[in-house]
Amino acid sequence: MEAFLVSALAVTIGEIGDKTQLLALLLAVRYKKPVPIILGILCATLANHALAGLLGQWVAHHVPADILRWALGLSFLAIAAWTLKPDEMEDEGLNDSHYGVFALTCVTFFIAEIGDKTQLATVALAAKYSNLVMVIAGTTLGMLIADVPAVFLGKIAAPNFPFRLVRWIASAVFAVLGLIVLLGIGERFL
Repeated sequence: MEAFLVSALAVTIGEIGDKTQLLALLLAVRYKKPVPIILGILCATLANHALAGLLGQWVAHHVPADILRWALGLSFLAIAAWTLKPDEMEDEGLNDSHYGVFALTCVTFFIAEIGDKTQLATVALAAKYSNLVMVIAGTTLGMLIADVPAVFLGKIAAPNFPFRLVRWIASAVFAVLGLIVLLGIGERFL
């Protein structure tokens, strides 16, 4: 259960203001079809985070524990720094698709998530926790917690949402996680 909760919290916080959350806003404003957008986000996130989780599990089994601890700690610190940089989404490439809003959302979300901080967090969490299913379930829930409200609120809430404050809080959370891992504090908690 710990793997699930930590994964959900880390990705929820990391996703605020992220380019995939901005993509959710953009799709919601453009197509005004929340159900296929949400289902597309779910499918794309499950596929992307499953691949990231498998990579994390492979790393955990093939990289020595000391190197893994340093790599995880430094990756959380890097994600903390990355979180401070606001993401921007270009409106390019989101032309009306003859495959429908669901397929468009699946493809764009899957591609946008490649190399993204939430995908890298999934790799790190899967390397830390042995329960891959709980990590993927947690990171997917975290994406949905952050992105589904964006779909429903669309353009109305975006100008008033305190993305900068949330980015600073998310950065602090990732930095604390990184320091805890690097210092070996609370091995039970991470």
